[in-house]
Amino acid sequence: MEHKLLNIIGVCAVIISISLAVFVSKEKKMSTGINLEDMDTTIIAGDDFYDYATKGWRDTHPMPKDYSRFGTFEVLVEENNKRVRKIAESDNGKIGTLYKIAMDEKKLNADGITPVKKYIEQIDAIKSKDELPTFLGQIHSFSGGFFSDAVSLDEKDSEHYLYNIGQGGIGLSRDYYFDNDAKSKQVREKYIEYMTKQMENFGIPVDAKKLYALEERMAKSFYKKEKLRDPIANYHKMTTAQLRAEIPNFDWDKYFAARGISPNFVNVNQIEPVTESIKIIKDTDLELLKTYLKWRLIDSADSFLDDTTYDIAFDFGKVLTGQDEKKPRWKRAVAMIDGSLGEEIGHLYTKKYFPETAKKRMQDLVKNLQSALGMRIKNLEWMSNDTKKQALEKLNTFHAKIGYPDVWRDYSKLEIKNDSLYDNMIRVAKFEDRFWLDKIEKEKDPNIWFMNAHEVNAYYDPSTNEICFPAGILQYPFFDMDADDAFNYGAIGAVIGHEMTHGYDDQGRQFDKDGNMRDWWTKADAKSFTERANVMRDFFNNIIVAPGTHANGEFTLGENLADYGGVTVAYTAYMNFGTRSDDADGFTDVQRFFIAYANNWAGNIRDDALLQQTKTNEHSLARWRVNGILPHIDAWYDAFGVTDKNKMYIAPESRVKIW
Repeated sequence: MEHKLLNIIGVCAVIISISLAVFVSKEKKMSTGINLEDMDTTIIAGDDFYDYATKGWRDTHPMPKDYSRFGTFEVLVEENNKRVRKIAESDNGKIGTLYKIAMDEKKLNADGITPVKKYIEQIDAIKSKDELPTFLGQIHSFSGGFFSDAVSLDEKDSEHYLYNIGQGGIGLSRDYYFDNDAKSKQVREKYIEYMTKQMENFGIPVDAKKLYALEERMAKSFYKKEKLRDPIANYHKMTTAQLRAEIPNFDWDKYFAARGISPNFVNVNQIEPVTESIKIIKDTDLELLKTYLKWRLIDSADSFLDDTTYDIAFDFGKVLTGQDEKKPRWKRAVAMIDGSLGEEIGHLYTKKYFPETAKKRMQDLVKNLQSALGMRIKNLEWMSNDTKKQALEKLNTFHAKIGYPDVWRDYSKLEIKNDSLYDNMIRVAKFEDRFWLDKIEKEKDPNIWFMNAHEVNAYYDPSTNEICFPAGILQYPFFDMDADDAFNYGAIGAVIGHEMTHGYDDQGRQFDKDGNMRDWWTKADAKSFTERANVMRDFFNNIIVAPGTHANGEFTLGENLADYGGVTVAYTAYMNFGTRSDDADGFTDVQRFFIAYANNWAGNIRDDALLQQTKTNEHSLARWRVNGILPHIDAWYDAFGVTDKNKMYIAPESRVKIW
């Protein structure tokens, strides 16, 4: 169960940087950190900065067949995967045991679909709809159906955990059911074929069109992805008695008893979709409901069974992403144990690969970026003193989690047995499920991390007002120990600033310093912020990412604002706290700052994956995290002499002006 409002950097790795001049030896000659081979300086910087800074890298790093996108981030993931593989292969405990089971191709194929059959038989044994609440309560610990549930901090009482119910139980992202572009039509057609083929693989007769129509009916009631970003629209806390009255015709008491919980309060994130799912249960033939439950079970099991089952699922996945080949079994096994015993792996990983000096330097850099953001807030002309005061209080109470948790998860009660991979993954799912269910209405646990210590990513969480930079991403190539501050502030500083400014993006700004959803802005300041943010929204709405397809400025607004804020704050930090360096490699230090930022996003992507990301991911495409952001940064124009003669030029009055 994941916290639902995390803001992550997406496909960018956040790596350790040196923040204070004291760490830069004046006696040591620092490199620029820039590889000229990664660039194409025949391209005019002001016409296409992404190509100017990254085309050389992209030309020399062709797409591996087992990837749908491949960039500097994925290079680091590859290296981390190799490290985790070594850990797993040498481990004699639960990690090593589960890894060996996942690698046992012979046994997986011998087991076939058998491990799932007992659950299918349980569905077959359902005789009436009265049994569904109990069955759903049992199966929701490891499989989906009709709605979802999760535990997270109460967004209006951040000191306690709250039980949540929301939309869920469909096999595609909502847009694919209704968009009429050619790709969406193809996905719908292939999804029905996938349903048919996979159910046949399990020996289950199915009218896939009827099954699809049931999911489509559910999807029609779902909140659109843009609305899901609005925390107020997704908060409907009520007592369980109010739940029974608000969404009747379903025995919630039976459901809760089967889940092993007795909540006093429930947040129904999306009331209309849950209500519609209950109506579907009430007015749909029982046999079709049972077929749907079998499909949800089967669709969630394909990675844990035999090759035939996996290949059927992979063939449909190719339609979505364009990925040519399956990842080798060891990579799939590593991903599996990462998702199962992540903190245990992270504990071993950090002991072997993460130096304590890196954690200290990262702590200093975070302080520098905080100071720079504070400077910018104080100097804002459009924000009143009342709002500034609370904005600075929030900034000063940011909690930075760096490297690894202070307290590690206890996996002693998780059983890993030598039976089947699927049975082990059911036990893993139930273990994780119980971990969260036991926290319902308990006090906040400050030691919880929402990412593994070896994960190549970062996040900001508004309910805890924390920024997190795991050890897995605090390494080269995004930070160069021997490079000057111009490089490190541009490469990593912008990413750290990205996470910090998430606390003030269109979503994060709705939470106060204590992590509670509360309107602490004056009406005039809120109006001014929205007007300024809408400049970014409208700019991205006009970007054409592929023929006939525009970027979604509303859906990606929070991440775009964080990218803009990250570059802005990092530049301020470099100018005020970094050690300036001389011209080198044909570039000024400020030019190298922006080149380093662009190089974070060097990468190739398949056409299908490009369209999928545009439909489903709140992060903009890599190209536009550069070419869509830098034209709003005044210092970039000065650094590269960009004028109204250049293609990327935006008139000053049309640029985003927030920080």
